[in-house]
Amino acid sequence: MARNYIGGESVKFTRVDLCLVDMEYFDGRIERGLEPRRLFPITGRDKYITLLDADGHERAIIRDVGTLMPESRKVIVEALEEYYLIPKITAVLDITEKFGAIKWTVDTESGQQTFRIQNRHSDVKILYDGRVLIRDTNDNRYEIPDYTRLDKRSRRILNSQI
Repeated sequence: MARNYIGGESVKFTRVDLCLVDMEYFDGRIERGLEPRRLFPITGRDKYITLLDADGHERAIIRDVGTLMPESRKVIVEALEEYYLIPKITAVLDITEKFGAIKWTVDTESGQQTFRIQNRHSDVKILYDGRVLIRDTNDNRYEIPDYTRLDKRSRRILNSQI
């Protein structure tokens, strides 16, 4: 089955729910209740977005969200942000290791949080652009948008983990 690549002015998106969109082709066909998902969630945030139906079947792929009309681009970006809601860490307050688990206490954009990770080598990823992705023992994700912009104390604490 050939993939259906879409973009530009060939489609219009409207938001149905927090993470669901309807896609209307300009010939009048409508695909309802699609879930936008990133094919490359770490490196391709706005490129190659798959649109899945209720059964999990791919209905189309957006090669680049930037090619969509502004209203449609906004709908897709908002749905993706809601689905991939990842707390942004603004400060690292403490990291302690006890009984094989590593406990992190951090400030995020939505307040202080404490979580645990199992393995600093597999649960803490530093990306080429300065982002740090962290996965806790409950499979929740956290992000430091640019570790070089953290305060000096946070960087010192973080350096023990990276």
